[in-house]
Amino acid sequence: MPLVVLGIESTAHTFGVGIAREDGKILANINSTYIPIHGGILPREAARHHANVAHKIILKALEKADIRLEEIDGIAVALGPGLGPCLRVGAFIARILALSYDKPLIPVNHAVAHVEIARLTVCARDPLFVYVSGGNTQIVAYSQGRYRVFGETLDIPIGNFFDTLARELGLPQPGTPQIEKLAIKGKNIIDLPYIVKGQDVSYSGLLTAILRKFKEDVCLEDLCLSAMEYAYAMLAEVVERALAHTQKRELVLAGGVARSKRLQEIMQCVAEEHDAIFKVVPDEYAGDNGAMIAWTGVLCLKSGITIQPEESVIRQRWRIDEVDVPWMQ
Repeated sequence: MPLVVLGIESTAHTFGVGIAREDGKILANINSTYIPIHGGILPREAARHHANVAHKIILKALEKADIRLEEIDGIAVALGPGLGPCLRVGAFIARILALSYDKPLIPVNHAVAHVEIARLTVCARDPLFVYVSGGNTQIVAYSQGRYRVFGETLDIPIGNFFDTLARELGLPQPGTPQIEKLAIKGKNIIDLPYIVKGQDVSYSGLLTAILRKFKEDVCLEDLCLSAMEYAYAMLAEVVERALAHTQKRELVLAGGVARSKRLQEIMQCVAEEHDAIFKVVPDEYAGDNGAMIAWTGVLCLKSGITIQPEESVIRQRWRIDEVDVPWMQ
């Protein structure tokens, strides 16, 4: 019988449970997202949401997959990076399930899970990943046993940049689609800071400059157009150099911001310039979700990566390049 793993995601605003089979079949992907009242994620409130919905989400996932917990081969959980209170909820539940049903506990890195679910769903082999979300902005590729970072943000991630901008402009959340909707109506690109340092980008100065322009009564649509074009152009520059350096023949867009149509257009152009095939993670698996933890849990379990419950501490700043990925060898 093929291995089947249940995965728990609780790193930020989403509590998700996925069930994946070793042949790559996603049997279930059930997620519940905490909707903040005040515009930004409050970790304790998000953790309370996760604790309240966990039982229901687990049961729904098992029902969707038509499987019992006794038939599961392992329990995978995202131990980081993420928000401490949120991570603790998922880790606690995973430990309880592993101990109660005598199943292996599998530690999963949230960032690794994002790139692995993208690699699975777009049928990529060894791509350069553009991993963009509310909590991360990294250019990643496999080399010598780990995913290496070939460029990243020096301050705030691009998703956080758009969310914060939208909140300050009085727009709903999440910010990226709201900014993109207004950007389509923009006609003029205004002068803003363009901050690329080597292979890294910086968005905090760009955010400050846009908000200053907003107070000067610059057209809102033009502001959104300029914010999007500058942010994506900065990213495209480092992606292009990373493609030239790594010589990868595939470019994969992963993470929640991968849903942006404008970003997809820009990355498509970058890929074509370097004779690379461009692929985008499906929308269902772009944001945080349980399936990505379950699938990465399958890869870990097949590679012998498990952890004792008493050692399963959360790691809020667990970087992707600190994780061994033996299945890529």
